[in-house]
Amino acid sequence: MSKFIFVTGGVVSSLGKGLASASIGKMLEARGLTTTTMKCDPYLNVDPGTMNPFQHGEVYVTDDGAETDLDLGHYERFTNAKVGKDSNITTGKVYYSVITKERKGEYLGKTVQIIPHITDEIKNGIRKVAKQQDVDVTIVEIGGTVGDIESLPFLEAIRQMRWELGTGYCIFIHLTLLPFIKSAGEHKTKPTQHSVGRLREIGITPDILLCRTEKSITKEQREKIALFCSVDREAVIEAIDVKYIYEVPLLYQKQGLDDLILRKLNISKPEGDLHKWEDYVMKCLKNPQEEVKIAVVGKYITLPDAYKSIYESLVHGGIANNARVIINKVDSEDIEKDSAKKYLEDSDGILIPGGFGSRGIEGKIAAVQYAREQGIPFFGICLGMQVATVEFARHVCKMKDANSTEFDPQTMYPVISLLDEQKGIEDKGATMRLGAYPCHVMKATKSHKAYKKENISERHRHRYEFNNEFRQVFEKQGMIFAGIHTDKNLVEMIELENHPWFVACQFHPEFKSKPDKAHPLFQDFIAAALIAKHKC
Repeated sequence: MSKFIFVTGGVVSSLGKGLASASIGKMLEARGLTTTTMKCDPYLNVDPGTMNPFQHGEVYVTDDGAETDLDLGHYERFTNAKVGKDSNITTGKVYYSVITKERKGEYLGKTVQIIPHITDEIKNGIRKVAKQQDVDVTIVEIGGTVGDIESLPFLEAIRQMRWELGTGYCIFIHLTLLPFIKSAGEHKTKPTQHSVGRLREIGITPDILLCRTEKSITKEQREKIALFCSVDREAVIEAIDVKYIYEVPLLYQKQGLDDLILRKLNISKPEGDLHKWEDYVMKCLKNPQEEVKIAVVGKYITLPDAYKSIYESLVHGGIANNARVIINKVDSEDIEKDSAKKYLEDSDGILIPGGFGSRGIEGKIAAVQYAREQGIPFFGICLGMQVATVEFARHVCKMKDANSTEFDPQTMYPVISLLDEQKGIEDKGATMRLGAYPCHVMKATKSHKAYKKENISERHRHRYEFNNEFRQVFEKQGMIFAGIHTDKNLVEMIELENHPWFVACQFHPEFKSKPDKAHPLFQDFIAAALIAKHKC
């Protein structure tokens, strides 16, 4: 039977519950335990698939085609946990399930209420993941902030689980803000006290506190927090700001957090070994041999989380090449106003990520043209592949008005068009081509050199595809179709002849990259950018 760790947050949002949960999973795996991690989100959306990236950040896609919260990306990057459609529960999902059951008469005419029906549904969802994964420890992150009305059903559900399971099978870890007031020269513990107080009002007493702070905590402050929050002194853990997120598991381990968790869960395991993580990942991040500058051209640049997995995968590619990656975030609309050269001429590599909608598209096309003509390593992902196709059609194949039917339904040259399976679909939620699909990689291509195998599987999130009517024309002009989904004859990867490194893919490789195992395409892209830099 799996044991459970529930991670909550208080005072303010964006404290890093997802990173804390992922780091805990990393530490426990280092102790020889199997883990899985899931997130409960309090918003009413069924999933984040139709939510604005400016509000929510990126949509993380799992192998089984679920559109989930970006924190699930942290879970997979840090651990070996396999997350899927059941690993992200939202209030919308919970209510939809309960209402569907009520309509079917499964409650036998009973009055349907928050307690027990909603809380039971939440508990069933948590237990389902633990049972499916068959792991030693299930880590459950509760989204939102303690005190928010939206989070109350989830907090009540985990309170009930603690009562049902008993001590030794379930613990609560609370992440809270410990602000340092510079003018006073000291930490203020009141926000933490109030946050814990709200939890206790709900019936939850945290077993461990993670205190997010920019300055180290003194022994006296630690004792004060322990006294007023009714936790053990050793259970007040410092979560100090770090330069690199991959330091967090090491920071926690040095304070004995893994030992503390195991004692409270009555688990006996040998000391954990994170030396490889420290020697390989952190050593390269802190003391790289080289440096490379990569331009990421997108339209959600102002929000860091919109391309979270892209940025992290570039860092992973840097680690694999012992290089620091300097990311230059370029708004594609700025390129439209000025020129590609102005923003890209000092870049060693150019990447265009996925996205939707026509805003900033011409700027992305101009960025592709600049990379192609100047021989700068280029990596296009999803929409990045589509705009690369449009650019090639316009400027190499002389199809002046070529476009995607997403942006110009009446174009004379629809080189990118709607997937056949998408025609007639009107609902937006969870209706795209989602999840993992196979791809056959052609030999003697840069893609095959990266993967070192012919058959791969990658995750997708798109409605539009390369129009096969134009394949012969493109091939004659030097485009290589490096990856094909053979069952449906869909173009998955393209490359260009006579270019140092020009690779674009319809799928999202960033969802399978880890700091200690960079995705092969990101690894080779950074390697190509380093070669280009040295040639200049």
